[in-house]
Amino acid sequence: MKFTDIMGLLGGLALFLYGMQMMSSGLEAAAGNKMKQILEKLTANRFLGVFVGAVITAIIQSSSATTVMVVGFVNSGMMTLRQAVWIIMGANIGTTITGQLIALDVGAIAPIIAFLGVAVVVFSKNLKLHHIGNIFAGLGILFIGMDMMGAAMKPLQDSQSFIDMLTTFENPILGILAGMIFTAIIQSSSASVGILQALAASGIVQLSSAAYVLFGMNIGTCITALLASIGTNRNARRTTVIHVSFNVIGTVVFTTLCMITPLIRFMEGLTPNNGPAQIANLHTLFNIVTTCLLIPFGNMLAALSERILPEIEEEENESVRLMYLPKLKSIEEDMLGLSAISMDATKNEIQRMMQMAKDNIALSFDAFRNRDTKLLEQVERNEEYIDFLNKEISKYISKVITHERNERGSKILNSYFKITSNVERIGDHAINICGYSKMLKKKDITFSKGAQKEIVHMKEMCEELMEHLLNPENDAVKNYGVIATMEQKIDDLTKKYRENMLQRIQKGTCSDEGSILYSEMLTDFERIGDHALNISKELTEIQIAQQ
Repeated sequence: MKFTDIMGLLGGLALFLYGMQMMSSGLEAAAGNKMKQILEKLTANRFLGVFVGAVITAIIQSSSATTVMVVGFVNSGMMTLRQAVWIIMGANIGTTITGQLIALDVGAIAPIIAFLGVAVVVFSKNLKLHHIGNIFAGLGILFIGMDMMGAAMKPLQDSQSFIDMLTTFENPILGILAGMIFTAIIQSSSASVGILQALAASGIVQLSSAAYVLFGMNIGTCITALLASIGTNRNARRTTVIHVSFNVIGTVVFTTLCMITPLIRFMEGLTPNNGPAQIANLHTLFNIVTTCLLIPFGNMLAALSERILPEIEEEENESVRLMYLPKLKSIEEDMLGLSAISMDATKNEIQRMMQMAKDNIALSFDAFRNRDTKLLEQVERNEEYIDFLNKEISKYISKVITHERNERGSKILNSYFKITSNVERIGDHAINICGYSKMLKKKDITFSKGAQKEIVHMKEMCEELMEHLLNPENDAVKNYGVIATMEQKIDDLTKKYRENMLQRIQKGTCSDEGSILYSEMLTDFERIGDHALNISKELTEIQIAQQ
């Protein structure tokens, strides 16, 4: 094999993978944050879930990309582990479309497909058509790359040493290992199967040796999802276990069938003298039959993954951690579904953050009213968690917003960025209120019954305010009017309570030091209302953007 042939092989592989990336990007940009609604409607039923997984993968020509998307969805909490099973099964069927298209020699019209796609991208001003053009341009480039790889490998048919090496793959274990390792390296079963078909088209490899390599390729493609699951939560990692389990079970079943039945001769007989079609048909049969065998046991696969990766108490009680957002290093720029994952994961983390702020408000008012400094340690611990979430959520949004492909998605992420800042400020005011309890205890300052009632009322107002923000069932636009009314009431109460405080000073029932701390606490109370209104305003903007 000459140097120019090696360069042609690498160049073809590069075009193949770049074409898949373009299609993934086009689908992501076209679907955007609608991906969540599509999946929520269609994954409730196992058969629809398989269909969705197959269609998405058929469009982007990559089961790895679909599975990585599913890992992200499960990690963000927008999809359950049971729903993920059906999408993964469908993805394994959808990925076989590439091999079938190669077998049909679609590569002959690939330049036309690429030209039409590029023409739409260059000349169309319609953003949606632009994204669709990317999908078709990517498809054309993918098959041009496939043809380049086939042409580069033709000289190998004259290499006896290479042919001898391939015949060793008739040993099932060696063949499966070879397929696994090769696919794990290039991280694309579509590309590795395509290369296998190119070898078959050149007459270098027969189905008898290609079959076991093909089965190994189905296992090797799991490496991409395994890498994507690093740093995710336990359920997301279980998703990759399901993916691996599916392909391992299928490999065991088909390897056994090939060894004890004339399956390979039967597949060769269907399309004699057409190696690429034989490989494509066996690949399709492998995934369809495995899906039909396992679809009744989908929930058992999920249960198996839970047995393999059981809950760990220490993990659940880990002091400070992100529950829904993936680690920044695991974010891929062109990851399918990144927009939908970003929206849902960010929303869920902010919900946790707001709940902590709500809890801290209640603890802080109790500490202030009862001069209980013991609560300060718990409030400070919660505040550290809130600060951590603010920092990590902000970093995550700053990272993913640069990859957001539609204007609506950018607006939503920008609103979430503002929300997390306001929640953090609410936490700061809660810690201020709790901190005053130190001085109250040190100076032995007590409050009158009237002041104590006011403190209880303020606590109730703040809790009600946060409850409105935390309720996902609330219509954000209508809720904004409710919170605006409550915020105005807080302003009015702040003014009224200051007047009451002055009256208590005049009557001598409130000390100077006590009045200073009470005044500071009233300021914090008022600021909590202001930040809650800011959050409600941004939630309204998000709802409008999503419509």
